[in-house]
Amino acid sequence: MPSYLHPDVVSRAQALGLKARGVVEGLRVGDHKSPYRGFSVEFVQHREYVAGDDIRHIDWKSYGRSERYTIKQYEQETNFVGHILLDASKSMQYGEGDTNKLEYAKVLAGSMAYLIIHQRDTVAFNVFDEGWRERLPASSQLSHVQTILHTMEGVEPREKTAIAPLLHDLANQVRRRGLVFLISDCFEDVEPMLESLQHLRFQGHEVVVFHILHPDEMDFPFDGMVKFDGMEERQQLLTRPVMIRPAYLRALEKYMNELQKGCERSGCDYVRMNTGKPLSETLTGYLARRLMLPR
Repeated sequence: MPSYLHPDVVSRAQALGLKARGVVEGLRVGDHKSPYRGFSVEFVQHREYVAGDDIRHIDWKSYGRSERYTIKQYEQETNFVGHILLDASKSMQYGEGDTNKLEYAKVLAGSMAYLIIHQRDTVAFNVFDEGWRERLPASSQLSHVQTILHTMEGVEPREKTAIAPLLHDLANQVRRRGLVFLISDCFEDVEPMLESLQHLRFQGHEVVVFHILHPDEMDFPFDGMVKFDGMEERQQLLTRPVMIRPAYLRALEKYMNELQKGCERSGCDYVRMNTGKPLSETLTGYLARRLMLPR
């Protein structure tokens, strides 16, 4: 039975934590900014006193200057809902052992779920290919991590990827603003995918794209005469890699740059993840950079 909670990944990620940078809407008091006004944490503005307001919140210094009763309003802190989206299409089956893209993605998903719930936030978990395959509703219970891990154990790659329609679907379904974590190799046309990410941003969600790639896909280290089999299309190509390597690497670089720049224009975090590198380093590197950015 595989374990998708690696102590080195979890411990290093926990040390940094994960805070929402934007405004989120939660159901209880937590650690992240809420659009609702309350009487705790960070001062936002004054408003006129009305009958029934608690006189303890009157700003007496302001009254001394203006002789008008005003109430101090503060920005509440709240919990967030993290929506983890795991790509389980056939292209994610590439690689052996720890470099297998789907297995790498499962460890990332399990680590993110544990990190979010451990800090008292809430996780919804979704597995997809052409459509939604598994959909676990949001929960903040620690037992929910075990449910997610158990669900991932039975997930095998199948079908093609259809990211854009599903992200549009999620944006239309989820009205409460939160965080969306897309974990995928993103093998789809860039423009439709960017439009769907913009839809999520327009709905107020913070979006993180974890772009999972195998070292072979990034370096194309093949030699001799090689037959390539399509993983999501029934196609085969017999060729000498040395002849197509320059064109392949140019096309890959163009595709990755378009995706990254498109994410940045939309205000989405783009995190390129090479399965040949330790997940603990890549994930904690991202979380550390995130801490340095203003909330």
